[in-house]
Amino acid sequence: MSVTRLPQVLDRRLALDLARVTERSAVAAARLRGRGDEQAADLAAIASCHRELSRASMSGTVVIGEGEEQEIDHLFVGEKVGAGGEAVDVAEDALEGSTLCAKNMEGSICVLAVAQPGALLKVPRVYMEKIAIGPGYPEGIVSLSNPPQDNVCALAEARGVPPRDITALILDRPRHAPLIEAVRRTGAAVKLITDGDVAGIIHTTNPEESGVDIYLGLGGAAEGVLAAAALRCLGGQMQGRLVLDTEKKRSQAKALGIRDAAKIYPLAEIVRGDCLVATTGVTDGALLKGVRFGRDVIETHTMVLRSSTGTVRRITTEYRDFSKFQGEG
Repeated sequence: MSVTRLPQVLDRRLALDLARVTERSAVAAARLRGRGDEQAADLAAIASCHRELSRASMSGTVVIGEGEEQEIDHLFVGEKVGAGGEAVDVAEDALEGSTLCAKNMEGSICVLAVAQPGALLKVPRVYMEKIAIGPGYPEGIVSLSNPPQDNVCALAEARGVPPRDITALILDRPRHAPLIEAVRRTGAAVKLITDGDVAGIIHTTNPEESGVDIYLGLGGAAEGVLAAAALRCLGGQMQGRLVLDTEKKRSQAKALGIRDAAKIYPLAEIVRGDCLVATTGVTDGALLKGVRFGRDVIETHTMVLRSSTGTVRRITTEYRDFSKFQGEG
């Protein structure tokens, strides 16, 4: 049987196209910051993301999107996007943290990843159990196979510090009450977030600035794939396990080629080969500044990542021709 080999690298020029997409999506969403309407902000970002992707120099297939074709008009799984060019798979969250945007709280972002065809794990819209740490540690020191307290203690030992010097980031959800208690019993600190686990996982790659050493807990599987793409570029370790606790979810997973419902996926199996990631801030946060609206300029703050080189580019863009944004937001 022949084995399909992934190409070595994506065209680096595509990175700028991705930045344009997330910047325009962020501007569309940011016009609705603090208005209390999550759906309106989400739809504005989706419409802008879809429009800009249609102009990007690629032949893309959405594999992580906003829903199934029968559920949504744009950015559904399987939709073809792009103006032609290199064949890629596309994963997107046009507005991660729609609640954060609606309430004008910290940490809302637009995020987009592209990878070679077949390189991204295809997942149904279910939860994923996740664990992630930043770079610089021996492979395998944390695992979803271990109790959370063991993972915290192993990370502390690898850092050469007591567990009380470790901070775990966890989504503030009732389902995480036992997890939070287990982590706190070690003496470690817990930092809770209301939304935004893509950014949360990225924070583990820079604990000196973010104050986050490890990410733990259940979140969306789609967000898990996007976070894994970022970690593939920035370095670090991550594992994910899909929560397939109903027959319907198991059938959906099987249709995507997932046979082992209990499988723990390492980072290298969630994202394979080269990938590019772009993310733009909508509201201010520890990862990125939000969109700034001035009298004569719109300013965006974007981070572009490339796995083949480990390149991290931080881009501040000023838009002075507001006519380009007519009809958005």
